[in-house]
Amino acid sequence: MSVNKAILVGRLGRDPEVRTTASGNTVCNIRLATSERRKNRDGDWEDHTEWHSVTVFGKTAETAGRFLKKGRQVYIEGRIQTRKWQDKEGRDRYSTEVVGNVLRFLGSKSDSESSGGQSGGYSSPSPSPKPTASSGYGGGSQQNSGGAPFADDDIPFAWILVPLLPSLMVLGDMAGMVV
Repeated sequence: MSVNKAILVGRLGRDPEVRTTASGNTVCNIRLATSERRKNRDGDWEDHTEWHSVTVFGKTAETAGRFLKKGRQVYIEGRIQTRKWQDKEGRDRYSTEVVGNVLRFLGSKSDSESSGGQSGGYSSPSPSPKPTASSGYGGGSQQNSGGAPFADDDIPFAWILVPLLPSLMVLGDMAGMVV
């Protein structure tokens, strides 16, 4: 058994580049920055940014081109793919990218623009073992459906939930749980 799955949460480094192929398929290329804080050898905290090339297709590409702008925070799920190509001198070159099949908008439009907005998302039509409220066509807002609270160790990206804490607290109060 093998698994090829990539999950990225980051900000766009530039506006998406959308094009249409000769066969009429829409393709969108996105440059995504992910950052982490870590201690250097002197014990001081420093930021490290990693840049990722992401490609999405079809309706997901159209949606990305229409609604995403530089600086917008997104969640992308897909697979890692390496392509082989030749440069002008005929040398073999390789490019590694994430081919995304799930795209969700995080934060608000005001994160990258000066006007307000709402969270949303978009997924390519593909079978998914765990459907979510915001997967499928048409977007929608990301919502927590309730349930038991999780410990930070149970959630690899617990910091994603920080903006959702007020909603989680209300859901927890309604269910009689402490969040």
